[in-house]
Amino acid sequence: MRKTRDSMSPGIGLMKRRLEKEKDAIALAISGIAKNHNIQPENIKTLETKYDIDLGDWYVALGWDEKKAIIKMDSVQGTITEIKEIQ
Repeated sequence: MRKTRDSMSPGIGLMKRRLEKEKDAIALAISGIAKNHNIQPENIKTLETKYDIDLGDWYVALGWDEKKAIIKMDSVQGTITEIKEIQ
């Protein structure tokens, strides 16, 4: 019996990611920090970015004033999953 296209669902590898590009991840990270810390986005600097291909997560390090944070995001869901402030 042959499966029809309608009965098949795509695997996670075939799903389109919501945070496909580095600039999308940076924009979401800056937005999250700006809201959490009541700071203007133009005062936040991108320090480093990394994409974990195995997990599908973006990591963006940001700095503002004397503070720094690493923001972890799920690229498929397009959401921030963790904000960790660092010294």
